[in-house]
Amino acid sequence: MGSATGLDFEPLSSVLGARVRGLDLKRPIEPAVQNELRQAFSQYGVLCVPAPGIDIEDQIRYASVFGNVDGEGNGQLRFAEGEKRPKRGVMFVSNLRENGDLVGVLPDGEMHFHSDGAHRERPYRGTTLYALILPSRGGETKFANLTAAYEALDSAMQQRLEGLQCRFVYDVRATLRHQTDESDDALSTATHFLVRRHSDTGKPALYLSRLMTRSIVGLEKAESDALLARLFDHCEEERFVYAHSWQLGDLLLWDNRCLNHARNDFPSEEQRHLRRVTVSDPA
Repeated sequence: MGSATGLDFEPLSSVLGARVRGLDLKRPIEPAVQNELRQAFSQYGVLCVPAPGIDIEDQIRYASVFGNVDGEGNGQLRFAEGEKRPKRGVMFVSNLRENGDLVGVLPDGEMHFHSDGAHRERPYRGTTLYALILPSRGGETKFANLTAAYEALDSAMQQRLEGLQCRFVYDVRATLRHQTDESDDALSTATHFLVRRHSDTGKPALYLSRLMTRSIVGLEKAESDALLARLFDHCEEERFVYAHSWQLGDLLLWDNRCLNHARNDFPSEEQRHLRRVTVSDPA
């Protein structure tokens, strides 16, 4: 659909996502355009902007429309393209190597559904990811609409889940659930309500994931495991999922408050290199 600002939003699927046309990310974003982008973010959950050739500053400027751009550095930050110093808060999802060491923060291969920052007390509001190098096939990013998944539950299950809390554990080396040793005290952990209200729309959504959610607080292990397995399968049903086939120069933004995402495998001998900047709620 078109708008007074000149933006056009083309739905990516019937369940979530829109491609944004008419936005030049190399230029400052006018206030009216920012407002429309924020509304579209709440409506669609995923925004894809075709933006070949943008640099780090362009990506950060765009991300800042939606909240506070995160400035956390870690030992895996590398010098970005054309830069003399690394940008704090910029990470790479990549299988490229420098001197034998991975440039990226995540291992190769398939990655189970998860939400960025769920292992933190203050999870990330949104994530931007920009495609720099892509394999010839595979590597799609899948998104699951957890608002739609919650709405599809019967009222008895919705009532059962209200007020329950989940324990999240994250190991940066893990891409699959069984690879995490939840007894490792060194891993990052947090507890969150299983049903959360979106801070902009107020709509309830499930908040759990196959990769990070380990248990439901207060339930016996057998009951917790059974309920989580049922909910994982429910959230990942095809009717709630959109799989994005990347094109070079795609800049994706997704809403961690109401979506999970996962990654399909891709040929290990091929390169996949994307630049990530996360956004948190205003302090």
